[in-house]
Amino acid sequence: MMKGLTFYLVDVFAEEKYAGNQLAVVRNAGALSSAHMQRIANEMHFSETAFILSDAKRNGGYDVRIFTPAREMPFAGHPTLGTAYVIRHSLVNENINKVVLNLKVGQIPVTFEKEENQEVLWMKQIPPIFGETFDAANISQMLNLSLEEIDNNYPIQEVSTGVPFVIVPLKTLDAVKRVRIDKDKHLALAKETQAETLVFCPETYKKENNLNVRVFVDLHGIPEDPAAGSANGCLAAYLSRYRYFGDDSVSARVEQGYEIGRPSLLHIKAENREGEIHVCVGGKVVMVANGELT
Repeated sequence: MMKGLTFYLVDVFAEEKYAGNQLAVVRNAGALSSAHMQRIANEMHFSETAFILSDAKRNGGYDVRIFTPAREMPFAGHPTLGTAYVIRHSLVNENINKVVLNLKVGQIPVTFEKEENQEVLWMKQIPPIFGETFDAANISQMLNLSLEEIDNNYPIQEVSTGVPFVIVPLKTLDAVKRVRIDKDKHLALAKETQAETLVFCPETYKKENNLNVRVFVDLHGIPEDPAAGSANGCLAAYLSRYRYFGDDSVSARVEQGYEIGRPSLLHIKAENREGEIHVCVGGKVVMVANGELT
């Protein structure tokens, strides 16, 4: 079943090759069972592997399934952008400005925009759901930080735009760098809430960026994600709701992955329209390689 299937390797949220978040995309994968897809995803062992089920559209979009090395995901940000890039440049091969993916959470549109002769992909995420809040003392222990390093001006809260994340505001870049996840405590939290963890701060490695972020995803088989579109969509919604930048309109550059040698850049936007927060996450995609499964 797998033999002869074309696959692509792309770097997502990357300013150049060999940065950002790696993604494998398998084409014409409709004949594969879920078990086969899971085995391929574990073999690739990137944060996620995406499977385009058919070259043909269905209901105006392309059917896509996404797997981490450990499980299937209803939605994930960098696979959505990376797969849309592959569809636009290798499947359709036409100058279109939008690709729609049919995912487990529903249809997700990805648009293509030119910025200074470079292509930036944007995805609109589903409206956020704000869940429970958490005790800062317990979270600080899980992160192996002091309680004073958490910014108590804002809550620690679960947010979901398709996949839930616990958003943790920290005060300094030094604190972000020194996070050492207690895996047992993190897995206990993740199993209880089905949410992974994002920490962020307003200090950055590069002065042109607005936030530094780290994302920990032990529940999905990856200790740390170098660039997480779904998590940063949750962050964008959180920033809007709590007016982190002084307003409920958010437009920010987010750096991620520096601590694990995969520097990434994500663009996030959010705004509150008549009580509903609208979230978009964008970034660049770079093709690295293609081949066939044997």
